[in-house]
Amino acid sequence: MPSEFELIARYFVQRNEGETTGVALGAGDDCALLVPTPGQQLAVSVDTSVVDVHFPAGAPAWAVGHRALAVSLSDLAAMGAWARWCTMAVTLPEADEAWLDAFSQGFHALCREYGVALVGGDVTRGELSISVAVHGEVPVGAALCRSGGQADDIIAVTGPLGGGHGGLRAWQQGRRDLDDPLLARYLLPQPRLAAGLALRGLAHCAIDISDGLLADLSHLCDASRLGAELDMTQLPLATGLEALLGTQDARHAALCGGDDYELLFSLPASSLDEARRRLRECGVDLWPVGRLRDGAGIAGVDTRAIKGWQHFPGGSS
Repeated sequence: MPSEFELIARYFVQRNEGETTGVALGAGDDCALLVPTPGQQLAVSVDTSVVDVHFPAGAPAWAVGHRALAVSLSDLAAMGAWARWCTMAVTLPEADEAWLDAFSQGFHALCREYGVALVGGDVTRGELSISVAVHGEVPVGAALCRSGGQADDIIAVTGPLGGGHGGLRAWQQGRRDLDDPLLARYLLPQPRLAAGLALRGLAHCAIDISDGLLADLSHLCDASRLGAELDMTQLPLATGLEALLGTQDARHAALCGGDDYELLFSLPASSLDEARRRLRECGVDLWPVGRLRDGAGIAGVDTRAIKGWQHFPGGSS
């Protein structure tokens, strides 16, 4: 059985360190040495993916690798940040080299797609989980924070919703073909990094939809100290969702299913056409779903019986 350090060297050390990636010293030492771009702020986030919580135990290893990085990169997209580096800590029940080979291929393929350098991490033994910390850059004052929303802003999303939840349901029903659009939305989410960059200077606030539209819109409203109105007739549904779940459950999935990783943002009506033009150049669209308003709460939908995903749902005392 290969040692921890042999596993790291074999599957997780990239051979592309250098000035072009901003890496003075990459994996293999106690710390990486990175070279941030002058005039930029660092945007840093971390996400952990746990087997049978965030992905099923039988999911293809290459898809698990893709997904573990994609969900972290989605946080950078929500801030309008340029992705640069990442670190990864992997906990494995055993050193299955076939699994590790496929996992690392999926992970490194997404690194290459977005120009991200893996600069360090750790390998330990235990229940399968993957923690990925991502580091990006954004010009000073340009980050898309949750707190910037303004009353009468249009609320919009970058794509159809409910696909993550629909894909999980499809997997539970025995579907395994990742060409299925719902399974692909669940296991192979696409971080909207180009869209986040395109929205800089237009959007007032943004967040990625990981816990469900309602839960994440509530985070935006709380941070911006505003309320919202949703237009349920404008809610875009993922391809195949209504056929799988029926109309009522499909709308419920779009509101609170989570795992969609589209961007949810607000912007003034005067910027709508320009934002749509920029986003279409990135290969995504703009879907208005409501507006921000003075006050509190979310109108247009009964939120009492609908909650987004929470690992530790609180209760009233």
